[in-house]
Amino acid sequence: MKADVRGLLGKGRFVGRTAAFVGVTFGMYGMLEVDTALSASGEREEVLHKWIRRYGQALLRLYGVQGIARGAHVERGEMYPGRDERGRGRIFVMNHRSGLDIPISLAYVEATIVSRADLARWPVIGMAARRVGTVFVDRQSRQSGAAAISTMVQAIERGRGVMVYPEGTTFEGDEVRPFRAGAFLTAQRTGAEIVPIGLAYEGEAASYGEETFAEHMVRVSSAPTTRAAIVVGDPIPSGGEEIDALRERARSEVQALVHKARRALLGNP
Repeated sequence: MKADVRGLLGKGRFVGRTAAFVGVTFGMYGMLEVDTALSASGEREEVLHKWIRRYGQALLRLYGVQGIARGAHVERGEMYPGRDERGRGRIFVMNHRSGLDIPISLAYVEATIVSRADLARWPVIGMAARRVGTVFVDRQSRQSGAAAISTMVQAIERGRGVMVYPEGTTFEGDEVRPFRAGAFLTAQRTGAEIVPIGLAYEGEAASYGEETFAEHMVRVSSAPTTRAAIVVGDPIPSGGEEIDALRERARSEVQALVHKARRALLGNP
């Protein structure tokens, strides 16, 4: 009987949150466009980041995500700036575990997200992703990968941060898999700082593993709450190292930060 009640409550949460997601997305999209139209051209980047953060925070509240943030800027409730002291964009690298990673990224980091190519065609999500400047890449296409690197280089040179999930797809657990080279080729071409971030979720309910994205979101949407922790590390300079050494250094840093995020969830320093 209790299991039946929990199942009904979960289905109700899924339906309610899905409807609210559509409403929040279209509502904030409209407010972003109005705010952009009323702002001076030099203020529009700031306006975009303001609404991206609000959108990310709204989605975290909607899906019951209780976040813990550690590290520079985010620990004080600020977004981590997308550009460094030179005015050059930063590259953020984070492990990838869940569909919830994206709103977490939007809520804490000033950055354009690099995402799978088919996301651009998804209803509602694709529209929002295109509007905020998401870089789409087909991991199976060298041509698409080269185009994505070119787009990232242009963004960084304009002073925009870029968020990359360099494992290339989602995995379960705290082990950080080998990183793909694209983010690090971009860093070397631009001299961008690489900012490592570790992410952990409490339990396994948020993990996106052997299932479709729709099945994953049904499960995530049905949960009453989800606890997550992110820890931001010190920037890594991109000059002076070979690509393989640079990406392994970044992977090792992210792995250490994932362990710190796990300890934060357990209440340990």
